[in-house]
Amino acid sequence: MGLESAAEHLRSLQTDQAFQQQESSESRRSNQEEVVYHQWAMFKVDNELYGVDVVQVKEVLRYSEITHVPGSDHYILGIINLRGNVVTVIDTRQMFGLTPHTPDDDTRIIVVEYNEQEVVGLVVDSANEVINLPQKDIDRAPNATGDETTKRFVMGVCYYNNILIILLDLLKMLQSITPLDANEDPS
Repeated sequence: MGLESAAEHLRSLQTDQAFQQQESSESRRSNQEEVVYHQWAMFKVDNELYGVDVVQVKEVLRYSEITHVPGSDHYILGIINLRGNVVTVIDTRQMFGLTPHTPDDDTRIIVVEYNEQEVVGLVVDSANEVINLPQKDIDRAPNATGDETTKRFVMGVCYYNNILIILLDLLKMLQSITPLDANEDPS
């Protein structure tokens, strides 16, 4: 084989190798693009780990004095004043049909957006971290429980570090306690 043909053969091998590397890189990139992550704010109620869409969470507050509202439903603890805004505070334990819990240093109020005009506070046993979960790892909630009150709020479940997380649909949860009145003017 002459020098020219050897050089041509080498260029051909290099071109093939570059093409294969590009194909492999594109394949890896397309596999990475397929994984869609979603952020969830985690909290505990009665030793169960729950998650809500982090986009709906406005802030997490330490438990503070709540003003009772006479005649309110049993799961509404009352209201708080948050920088001039009135926030309705809901006891998630009561809403989920669990035993009451005396607030302690870990108890938090998670302030979430209900609609464009209203925020609601959820009293939880403790607030955890914000985590990213792959959308493909979220499973539909099983129909194993007969408790309709909680089951209708569950968007799905997912395992994270071998711990089951119950992912809640905040909109369904909050609409169930403050349904829109059909006679109410939406404007």
